[in-house]
Amino acid sequence: MKRLIAAVFAFASLAVLAFSQLGGAAQAQEARRETAYFAGGCFWCVEHDLAKVPGVIDVVSGYAGGTLRNPTYENHTGHIEAVKVVFDPSRISYRALTDRFFRKIDPTDAGGQFCDRGREYTTAIWARSDAQKRAAQAAKSAAQSTLGGRGRVVTPVLDFVSFWPAEGYHQDYAEKNPVRYNIYRTSCGRDARVRSIWGQ
Repeated sequence: MKRLIAAVFAFASLAVLAFSQLGGAAQAQEARRETAYFAGGCFWCVEHDLAKVPGVIDVVSGYAGGTLRNPTYENHTGHIEAVKVVFDPSRISYRALTDRFFRKIDPTDAGGQFCDRGREYTTAIWARSDAQKRAAQAAKSAAQSTLGGRGRVVTPVLDFVSFWPAEGYHQDYAEKNPVRYNIYRTSCGRDARVRSIWGQ
């Protein structure tokens, strides 16, 4: 009986140790994740561009910048099409990610992006902390220096308030609908305009 009890206690101790190690691993993984919020016109395109950046874990299309609760694609008045980017800061810093974001948009256009016009397609960065705000402002200044006199960067750096994920059919749109997506992207002139601003 004593041996059985000892074996049970030994098994229980090993189980507790295993669970604690799993919990520690989960916490470590969570510690390697940060979140950024950007708007750069059509969220399909921003999602597709930033998902390919090394260190990015996930990108979600959605709506930000407005006060309407539970916005939808049919009604997101006051909101801007935006993306939530989950990334590993040990692989890419928030500043480097923001630099990459600037190179994927036309930050000089205050009226929309490419063929999509109106506030819902304008650019923005929402910072979740003072550190993010400083890094975003530094990236904005660097983008302006690169542009020189070829345009003024109008992308605002704002305090994060809320983000609402878009409907499921908008997520990973480029991968789910490659033909429609590529026709839209080409006809909208996104890549041509980006190359004209930033080069290859």
